Amino acid sequence: MASRLRTWLLPLLAIAPAFAILVGLGTWQLQRKAWKEDLIGRIEARAHGEPTPVPARSTWAAWSAETGEYARVRATGTYLREGEVAVHGLAPGEGPGRPLSGFYILTPLRLSDGGIVLVNRGFVVPERRTDAAAPEGVVTVTGLVRAPDRGGAFTPADDPSRGEWYKRDPERIAAARGLGPVAPFLIDADASATPPSGWPRAGLTRLDIPNRHLEYAFTWFGLAATLVGVAAFAALSRRRKAA
Repeated sequence: MASRLRTWLLPLLAIAPAFAILVGLGTWQLQRKAWKEDLIGRIEARAHGEPTPVPARSTWAAWSAETGEYARVRATGTYLREGEVAVHGLAPGEGPGRPLSGFYILTPLRLSDGGIVLVNRGFVVPERRTDAAAPEGVVTVTGLVRAPDRGGAFTPADDPSRGEWYKRDPERIAAARGLGPVAPFLIDADASATPPSGWPRAGLTRLDIPNRHLEYAFTWFGLAATLVGVAAFAALSRRRKAA
């Protein structure tokens, strides 16, 4: 009896850490799937339909990405050209796997209530930056509310002294440009903001967010099941040899 127990127990103990890791990764992917479906649902509910007025300055302190991001809004004001920055980024190119490298032009818009919100007016390639000047006078912009971009582990650090920006972070940009308090969100201008020159190219907010987490979960759970099968086969082989 003890010999039979060791035959099965030793292979199972050997694979236990790897099995736990694989099951944990599969469970994590299921959690990510739920989060992604919630995000897609929020985008679908907010990003379409008639635009609503941009959140008033008095409500900014209570604004959160969970309740306010991707809302389609309308804002009227005057662009502050001296506060404009160009943020490094990529945009869809002529074909899959061939993105364009350039800049997203973020220009402060002073609203009628005195508040300032950064507007992502669109993407421009380096050789056309001179065509990306913000319009003068009072303008009305429609677009999607976006949360600040904090960047990731591999995102280069911003260098305001050299005008090198890699993150769309309103507070940091406002501090560097001396704008004072700004909205805790940005507005991604929709395609109607693209000028006749074609630059900057607006309306590039990606709404078709991929959701392959269920596929990934099945992969991890499948590997865990395969690992158990290999351990069982090894145990049976040892038993046959012992017999």
